[in-house]
Amino acid sequence: MRFVILGAGQAAAQAVATLASEGFDGSLVVIGDEPYPPYQRPPLSKAYMAGDFVRERLFLKPEAFYAESHCELRLGVTAAAIDRAAKTIALGNGDTLTYDRLLLATGARVRKLPCPGAELPGVYYLRGIDDSDALREHLVEGKRLAVVGGGYIGLEVGAVARKYGVQVTVVEALDRLMARSASPQISEFYRGLHESHGVDIRFNQAARRIEGKSSVEAVTTDQESIPADVVVAGIGVVPNCELALAAGLPCDNGILVDEFGATADPDIFAAGDCTNHVSFHGKRVRLESVQNAIDQAKHAALAILGKPAPYREVPWFWSDQYDIKLQIAGLVQPGDTAVVRGDPSSHKFSVFHLRDGILAGVEAVNAAPDYIVGRRLIAAHARVAPERIADVAVPAKQLG
Repeated sequence: MRFVILGAGQAAAQAVATLASEGFDGSLVVIGDEPYPPYQRPPLSKAYMAGDFVRERLFLKPEAFYAESHCELRLGVTAAAIDRAAKTIALGNGDTLTYDRLLLATGARVRKLPCPGAELPGVYYLRGIDDSDALREHLVEGKRLAVVGGGYIGLEVGAVARKYGVQVTVVEALDRLMARSASPQISEFYRGLHESHGVDIRFNQAARRIEGKSSVEAVTTDQESIPADVVVAGIGVVPNCELALAAGLPCDNGILVDEFGATADPDIFAAGDCTNHVSFHGKRVRLESVQNAIDQAKHAALAILGKPAPYREVPWFWSDQYDIKLQIAGLVQPGDTAVVRGDPSSHKFSVFHLRDGILAGVEAVNAAPDYIVGRRLIAAHARVAPERIADVAVPAKQLG
């Protein structure tokens, strides 16, 4: 059997590891458009950018691992088309590759700024190693950085930039930080945190134009012009599902897969940021997280080997900004009841989210025990009394 993986990220590395551990002895090929073997992306906006994480540590597996797993890495190569009838993949270099089973682990790409001037030198997006390396060259004391988008990536970059004495202004189109992924309580905490470190935050403003002659000079919003020497845009990502669409596979904000990672084609599976899947709560969702890439790839690989197990893991995420670690488990929805545990001013607290009395999510700030217990209780669909959550005299391990 020849098993081909399109994409060389976290999901691909996990799929190879799972296949190897299960004794797969067929032909295995990984196609990646970057010149690097699978590596971690989260450190790119955190420790790696800060210079606290050497490049070698980014790579998920040593080169010997792929050789021992009988895996051929074809790097710096793009996939141009999938022919499902012939079970072939046309590559960008003119080669054609056959497959028996195919895993789409194509990930996502950054959403580009839709305004004039977005192509000027000095405008950066952060998705890969080269992006982080290039941006780090601009982290020099006194430089002016405009971060367009108040989400995790932009705020993490802003926190690193402040460490180097860079002047940071965050331009956010909505009325709070991390509005699409965090509760109002967490948003307010991070607003105060960043402002205490000298970050200037402009809410309810959208970037309309990037000004400059030969390079960035300012970001013009619908209200003002903000001087800047460099711009980082963090306005979300777009799932890479064009190959799947062109091959006739159903897509809707990602490649549609079932709880085993299977697409509408029995010989094609998908995992990671590019998928729209049935989550632990039974509803469809597309997630952008390391956890999802790892766990979904593991389940897809098992299904390919004829050992299907439904993917029902509780999603989890994290963010490091300054000396604060945010850990999130579950999926919060509007209308959930939020219960704060601890004092935000202490920089150690959590927000538990109840849905019809059942724990649906937890956001923990420097509160690992709350996160660990909360994640377990979410998986168990546990009912927890709000007053018990709020009572810090009750140890986290006794909440459920």
